[in-house]
Amino acid sequence: MAVKQKSVWFCADCGHKQFKWSGQCPKCGEWNTLHEEVELTAQVKKFESQALKTSKPVRIRDIKQNTTPRMLTKIEELDRLIGGGIVPGSLTLVGGHPGIGKSTLLLQLSNVMAKQGLTVLYISGEESVEQTSLRAKRLGIDSDNLLLLSETHFTHIKSQIDQVQPDILIVDSIQIVYKGEIQSAPGSVTQVRETTTEFMHIAKGMNIATFLVGHVTKSGEIAGPKVLEHLVDTVLYFEGDKNQHYRMVRVVKNRFGPTDEIAVFQMTETGLVEVQNPSQIFLEERKKEVLGSTIVPTIEGSRPILIEVQALVTPTSYPSPSRKSAGIDQNRMALLLAVLEKRLRYPLHQCDVFVSVAGGMKVVEPAVDLGIITAVASSLQNKIVNAETAVMGEVGLSGEVRSVPRIENRIKEAIQMGFEKLIIPKYNAKGISKGLQSKITIHPVELVEEAIHALLPHGN
Repeated sequence: MAVKQKSVWFCADCGHKQFKWSGQCPKCGEWNTLHEEVELTAQVKKFESQALKTSKPVRIRDIKQNTTPRMLTKIEELDRLIGGGIVPGSLTLVGGHPGIGKSTLLLQLSNVMAKQGLTVLYISGEESVEQTSLRAKRLGIDSDNLLLLSETHFTHIKSQIDQVQPDILIVDSIQIVYKGEIQSAPGSVTQVRETTTEFMHIAKGMNIATFLVGHVTKSGEIAGPKVLEHLVDTVLYFEGDKNQHYRMVRVVKNRFGPTDEIAVFQMTETGLVEVQNPSQIFLEERKKEVLGSTIVPTIEGSRPILIEVQALVTPTSYPSPSRKSAGIDQNRMALLLAVLEKRLRYPLHQCDVFVSVAGGMKVVEPAVDLGIITAVASSLQNKIVNAETAVMGEVGLSGEVRSVPRIENRIKEAIQMGFEKLIIPKYNAKGISKGLQSKITIHPVELVEEAIHALLPHGN
C-alpha cells in the first residue's frame, strides 16, 4: 500500500499541530516556533515497540502495594538525586550544554552497573564505537557486560535490543535517532516525539531502565517539543559552566522521588567525582572582608548549601542604568532594588547594579532576597559585611522580612561551616531550639532597615 504524505506544521515548544503556517502558535502563544514536517497518512503500524497484550482495568483495592525495586548505582550523590536508585522500566532524560559531562556521567554509570552483573547497552549515534571506547579507557572503564553500538536508525536499534535484552539502555542522543518511514530530518519535532515514544514503549514493555541524552537550545532548554519532557519519568539537567571544574545536576522532574534535588560533581581527568560537602566547595575561593559579599544558607531539595551572593554598584553615565544578574532571576532583582530605593532612599536609579551567585549556581527560592539586598547595600555604601555573618529571609514589597522554610537545617549548616552570627526573619526565631541558639548568635529582624542597620551599623 502506497504511503501518502502531507505537510503539517508543529510547534517546537508545545507540539501543537496545524495545517497552515502562522507566526504565532495559537496554543502556547510563542512566536516563530512552527516548523514544517511531513506526516504519514496511511494506516500503517505506528509504533514498532508496542506491547502485544492489552491492558485491563483493575480495582484500586486489588492493586498490591509492593515497594518499587531499585538498582543502586553506588554513586551516592546520584542515588540520592533520583530518589534511592534506578527504577527498572523507568525512562530518564539527561540534558545539558555540550561538553558539560552528560556522556561522561552515563559512561561511568554504565561501568558501575555492568560491574554489578547487569547488561548495559550504550548506543552512541554521534560517535563511532572506537571513539567511545577511547573515552571509556580514559575513564578507566572496562567490563564484559558493557556493550557499545553506533547506530542511528531506530529499526536497527530495536533489533539489537531484542537480541541483547539489556537491563540498562543508554541512548546518546535522542536527537540523532530517526525512523525511516518519517521523511523529516533527525532532530525534528516529529522524529524526536516518535522515537521518544518508541523508547517509552521499550522501557515499560521490556522493563528496561532507559536513559536518553537530550541536546539543548541556545536558550538552555532541551531541544525538541515540550512533550518530550512529559513522556519521560525523570528529567536530570546539568548546570554550571563547562569551563569550570564543578558540575551541578538538578532533578527537574521525578515520578519516583523528590524534585528540585541537586548533586554536585567535580570534573577530573578520570571523570566526574561526587562532592559530599557543596558548601565548602562554593566558599573555598571566597575572600573575606570584601565589599558587596554576603553569605546565604539556601535549600536545594533536601540539602542546605551556603552560597555567596556578590553585588557591584557603580555610578552610571547612561540615562538607563544597567541591571544584570547571574544565578538569580533578573525580574526578582529589580523588585528588590525598588524596595531599597523606597525604604532606604538609595539613589539606585543613578547606578548600574550587577548581582551574581558565585560558583555558577542558580537559586530560585525567595530566601536569598535578604542576601541580595544586603550585598547591594554593602557595595553602595562601601561598607563590608562581617565575614562570619550569614543572612536569610524573603523580602516583601513593603520592606518586611518574611519567614523561610526549614530554618533549623540552614542554621545547622551555618554552624558546621563556622559562622558566628545569623540574620533571620523574626517569625522564624520562635521555633528555634535552645541548643542551636547556644551555638550561634541569632539576630531576628522584621524589616529590611533593621537588617541593614545590624550588618552596616553606620549606614543610612
